[in-house]
Amino acid sequence: MNWSGGKDSALALYHALRDPTLHVTDLLTSVNAHYGRVSMHGVRVAMLEAQAQRLGLPLTRLNLPESPAMADYEHLMRAALDPLTARGVTRAVFGDIFLEDLRRYREQQLSLLGLEAVFPLWQRPNCELLAEFLALGFRAVVVCVNEQYLDRSFCGRELNADFLRDLPPGVDSCGENGEYHSFVFEAPYFSHPIAFRRGELVRRTYPAPAGSGAAEVGFWYQDLLPEDDGQEGQLPKQSAPSDSPD
Repeated sequence: MNWSGGKDSALALYHALRDPTLHVTDLLTSVNAHYGRVSMHGVRVAMLEAQAQRLGLPLTRLNLPESPAMADYEHLMRAALDPLTARGVTRAVFGDIFLEDLRRYREQQLSLLGLEAVFPLWQRPNCELLAEFLALGFRAVVVCVNEQYLDRSFCGRELNADFLRDLPPGVDSCGENGEYHSFVFEAPYFSHPIAFRRGELVRRTYPAPAGSGAAEVGFWYQDLLPEDDGQEGQLPKQSAPSDSPD
């Protein structure tokens, strides 16, 4: 399971676990090795490991440099997948929904290793996916927003009906254009929820994609800290819109 820790991979795993043709054996997550955080999402490795522990699945971390070239990424990915294929893994599950180019890229690269890509959520309507996600009892917090689409007040909020209602027009409700990323802290297949507290809210800028007309793009990240209060499974309070972190 290609596991980002967010809502799409979490829901895709839910369906993969119920597919009689699949047997999920491992999680694979891309991590920024320089910062020790999940790539794109900015979530601490400790929080990622908490998810794996509650799932009871071994976690393979694809440790990437801060700005890997595509050739470097593909080399490191092959190195991470080789031990899994040697153990008999034949399929890789993804939470992608609509991005055709990304799907083709995944399928082409995996075919070189004799792996088949599986997409349990492919082309399902956004509103249907999110309704199912919430109805099943998943809970997630928004950990990253692209300020081209959303302001900082959306970062750190719980992904719920209020959050979806407040999204500006033109923003994909599932964040398929990179509008936001999330961290799942409660799931029907977790042994118990993940307790955490919100840390610093941080802005980072990165070079804008070629042809975008901008020099850089800004992102807001909500840091999540493991809650060490001895109360296993304690949940955070529902988050409200705010311009500052809790």
